[in-house]
Amino acid sequence: MEVQVEVDARGLNCPLPILKAKKALADMGSGELLKVVATDAGSMRDFQAFARQTGNELIEQITEGGEFIHYLRRR
Repeated sequence: MEVQVEVDARGLNCPLPILKAKKALADMGSGELLKVVATDAGSMRDFQAFARQTGNELIEQITEGGEFIHYLRRR
């Protein structure tokens, strides 16, 4: 996957990872890929709901050693 923008949301709790992702997506072009790295376990379900509500496509979610990585494609 070719990521255009990466957001580091490590150490931030809900709703900050979502807010940082929303701000990044607003500056991106349609079809571009965003990677968000978070440490908040709640971010897994938060990003699923965020994608449903905003129409952005949640491509993949990965858990790696206490980090939660989310890939979203801008609508």
